[in-house]
Amino acid sequence: MQHINANGAKIPALGFGTFELEPAEAESMVAHALEVGYRHIDTAQIYKNEEAVGRGLKQSDVAREDIFLTTKVWTDRFADGDLQASVRDSLEKLDTDYVDLLLLHWPNPEISLKETLGALNDVREQGLARNIGISNFTTRLIDEAAAQTGAPLATNQVEYHPYISQQPVLDKLAEHDMALTAYCPLAQGRVFKEPTLERIGKAHGKNGGQVALRWLIQHDDVIAIPRSSNKAHVANNFEIFDFELTEEEMREISALHASDGRIINPSFAPDWDNAA
Repeated sequence: MQHINANGAKIPALGFGTFELEPAEAESMVAHALEVGYRHIDTAQIYKNEEAVGRGLKQSDVAREDIFLTTKVWTDRFADGDLQASVRDSLEKLDTDYVDLLLLHWPNPEISLKETLGALNDVREQGLARNIGISNFTTRLIDEAAAQTGAPLATNQVEYHPYISQQPVLDKLAEHDMALTAYCPLAQGRVFKEPTLERIGKAHGKNGGQVALRWLIQHDDVIAIPRSSNKAHVANNFEIFDFELTEEEMREISALHASDGRIINPSFAPDWDNAA
C-alpha cells in the first residue's frame, strides 16, 4: 500500500469512503474493504453511520493500530466545547479511543475559525485525534487555517476527479506541506463511461474507474477515498497499484477538466472562487 506523508501524518493513499452508505451497508462494506486490503476508512458525523463503521471495524481481523480512521466534525458543533463533546460522542459511536484524523467538514463563517481551530487543537492535545485537518476549504481559508492552528494540518478533503481541476488548491496545500484527499473520485460513476478513460484502461487491462483512481494517486500528495456498496467494485477499486500511467496518459486525463464538472455544490457551500 502506498502512503502519503503530510505534516507528520502517514496516510494510506487509497481509502474507503462511507458517504451516503446506510448503516447496514456501511458495516458490511467497511468489514469487506478491510478484508480486501484497505487500511484507511473515512466517515463523518453527518453521515449518521459512525456506529455502523465502528461495528465494521470490529468485524475485521485487522488490528485497530493498523487502520487509519478519519471522521469529520459537522459545522453545528464548531464552537469551543461543542466540538470536543462531539468528538467524544463520535469516539463512543466508533467504539475507539482515538481517530487517526479529525477534519472540520465545511467552513462555518458564523463561528470564528480561530475558536474552532483552538478546539480542534485541544482534541489533538487530549489524544482523541492523532492528526487534524480541514475539508472543503478554499485557498484563502487554507492560508487562514494554517496561520491560526497550533499543530500542523495534514490534509484538505475536497471533491476531485478528472472532470474538475483542483490545481489552485493543490498548489496552496503544497505551500503548507499538506495533502489533498479526493472525495467523489469516481464522479459518481461518470468515469466508467468516459471514452478516454476506457481507451487508456484497455492498454493496461483496467476499467475507467481504476484509471481515474490511479490518475489521482499518481499526483504528488493526493489521497483518494472511493465509496461503493458493491463488494466487487470495492475490490476492483483497490486494484490500482499494479500499473502506472504514462506522462501522456496523465495529460490526456487532465484535459477532461470542465468548468461545469463539479458534482457536490450544496447551497451552504462557500464562494467557489479559488474553490476547494
